[in-house]
Amino acid sequence: MAGHSTGAPGPRGPLLSPGFWLHHAALAWRQALDTGLKPLGLTHTQFNLLGSVSWLTLTRGAPTQQEAADLSGSDRMMASRVLATLAERGLVAKAPDLADARSKRLVITDQGRALIHQAVQVAAEVDAEFFGAGAERESMLHALRDMARLGQNTPC
Repeated sequence: MAGHSTGAPGPRGPLLSPGFWLHHAALAWRQALDTGLKPLGLTHTQFNLLGSVSWLTLTRGAPTQQEAADLSGSDRMMASRVLATLAERGLVAKAPDLADARSKRLVITDQGRALIHQAVQVAAEVDAEFFGAGAERESMLHALRDMARLGQNTPC
């Protein structure tokens, strides 16, 4: 038969592609998270950066803007714009870096801390809905972490 190679599988289509389903699952998860965050006045990107500032502060001390951007997976320009918005809302503040006069450190405010606590509860509920609990969740977490590590630049 002309046009057919022997031994090679034929076209499978998108419905048999794990990447296709991963993409659509991520879209569904993001939509559910956006819906939960909306009453708190946060976008997904704002949540991600505010959460990154909060986590880094808790684990390492006040982060730089670049450290928060790196953990959140945001590019430098997007992080700068979003962090400026969070600062205007009184959720984060910039403080001088005592070790480097050219740098600023991000400090989460009391208002920011209270908001991220609420937002993390929303995210935990969405995660439970999408990823289950117990061994099922842990298995999914390890699989997703392994996939992310195949990419270029992961925080863990």
